[in-house]
Amino acid sequence: MWISRAILVAGPLMWFTATASAAPPVAKRRTVDYTIGDQAFEGVFFYPESAKGKVPGVVMVHNWMGVTGETEKQAERVARLGLAVFAVDVYGKGVRPKDMREAAAVSGRYKSDRKLLRERLVRGLDVLRHQKEVDPAKVIAVGYCFGGTGVIELARAGADVAAVVSFHGGLDSPNPADGKNIKAKVVALQGADDPFVKPADIAAFQNEMRSNKVDWEMTIYGGAVHSFTDTSAGNDPTKGGAYNPTADKRSFEVLTDLVHDLFFSRK
Repeated sequence: MWISRAILVAGPLMWFTATASAAPPVAKRRTVDYTIGDQAFEGVFFYPESAKGKVPGVVMVHNWMGVTGETEKQAERVARLGLAVFAVDVYGKGVRPKDMREAAAVSGRYKSDRKLLRERLVRGLDVLRHQKEVDPAKVIAVGYCFGGTGVIELARAGADVAAVVSFHGGLDSPNPADGKNIKAKVVALQGADDPFVKPADIAAFQNEMRSNKVDWEMTIYGGAVHSFTDTSAGNDPTKGGAYNPTADKRSFEVLTDLVHDLFFSRK
């Protein structure tokens, strides 16, 4: 059985929110060093303070700036849902762009070499699964902007994860036949006015999902542009990227719903 659906969000909606009335506990944090060949990488791992034993895991993929405070903020936010989160390091230890121009150059290497991007992410997924706190059979992937593109590539690599969730990611489909490798549910959360995601890319993504009978869904947030989950993006949508609190809240509720559907009882 497979599902394909697109949802346009243009006005107020009521969503199920699986959050407790009390404030969630703070997550524990540690850095994780690992290697690919002879190159060093440094990711960040978050684990719920109150959790006992193994919990479901998330491999999180950063935006084009690499592993930053924004990445850690999102990782801790997701960990508060009761998940262990590993923020993977795509670029390599110490490779952290200083500005947007540098970020475009660094991220462009991986956008033009999807095989390399997949290899970096598959390795990160393996590192997550080997953390003692993680249930390796219960894993999803979440990514933002560049990382949103990344998690879809991880799915195209045939990764054995329950779902991938792309927040304002690139949706181009350079090799549509790779959709046949997808085992995961694919969730794309997009701003309706994102100038960096062309209509042709959206159409190509949807066609790839449909033609390969992928379990997928897309939610489009009216009035939102790129980077709508990132408070550091400012609030001026005319720049192409801006924080949108409504889209941020609604998209996180989609992730929350998904996590509870996959891993937790709603009793």
